Amino acid sequence: MLNTHEALLRNRDSLSGQVALLGLSDAAVLASLPCDGGLVQTDHFGIYGGWSALSRWQPVFGYSSEALAESAFDCVVVFMPKSRPELEMRLALAQHLAKAGGTLMLIGEKKEGISGGAKIFKTALPQAFKTDSARHCQVWEGAAPEGAQAFRLDDWQQWHTIEVSGTTVDVAGLPGIFSDGRLDDGTALLLSTFDKLPVGPVLDFACGAGVIGAWLASQVPNLRVDAVDVQSQAVACAEATFARMGDDVEARAWASDGLSDVEGRYQLLVSNPPFHAGIRTDTTMTESFIRSAAQHLEKGGELRLVANRFLPYLDWIRRYVGPCEILAEDRRFNVYRAYRR
Repeated sequence: MLNTHEALLRNRDSLSGQVALLGLSDAAVLASLPCDGGLVQTDHFGIYGGWSALSRWQPVFGYSSEALAESAFDCVVVFMPKSRPELEMRLALAQHLAKAGGTLMLIGEKKEGISGGAKIFKTALPQAFKTDSARHCQVWEGAAPEGAQAFRLDDWQQWHTIEVSGTTVDVAGLPGIFSDGRLDDGTALLLSTFDKLPVGPVLDFACGAGVIGAWLASQVPNLRVDAVDVQSQAVACAEATFARMGDDVEARAWASDGLSDVEGRYQLLVSNPPFHAGIRTDTTMTESFIRSAAQHLEKGGELRLVANRFLPYLDWIRRYVGPCEILAEDRRFNVYRAYRR
């Protein structure tokens, strides 16, 4: 069991009535909580998919569900996310959900940045206090204030303009999303390799804010672009990015844990895939993607991705897709291209 979930169990006596758990990772902990049930929220579609059989608990994916009702919960528990801006957003949601005077709780590990998170928590709730410190975790509690501002995800959205090879695209950003919706160096290197543009259809895997798919769609009229990501904020941003481009763009985004919710075949699979799960290095999702890529490529279809040079993707691509070449490289990144055998 995760240290943060053990910390929750150590402090279960603080839970009563209807409880909301924001950022829960493992539903196994729910059976040991002495409360009336309530709501469990995650921004990870794979975790959310494992919650379909829960009883007494309403599963929620992301930050914009109708189930996130104002002043509906006696206690709201916030687990530390990876980024501080997302913590601020998650705390705003927690205050929206909690009844006035209800309990707000923050739980996080030292390596997750709980010390800094506690400062943010105390800024929001000046009377907050630490109730526990064990298993490398801290637990903080405070009382929900009256008159908390209603939570709207759109209020947290920002826009950035990116430019690659003379083409500009407006891209949405939200707290917690990869690179905050901005153009990162790896994606810039990847896009610079498209001297010959694809004919489609295209799948932008682990799409983030939709930077890659939007840029390709802006280059090729009537190009069909599909985009998937496991994170709720990424899907919301990609949808907003594509909508901003107008009705003439044939691009759509949806949530998928890897390729599990993707059907059909594509002429191009393109990606700047993540290699972290929270704060841990984790290439499991990308290895699974590469293993399954050929099943979603048309005959002769192309896989093109960018990755940090130290990651072992070249051998995986050759094993599961076909002969692979390095199209571009710099000190940090390689851009790989392979065609389906």
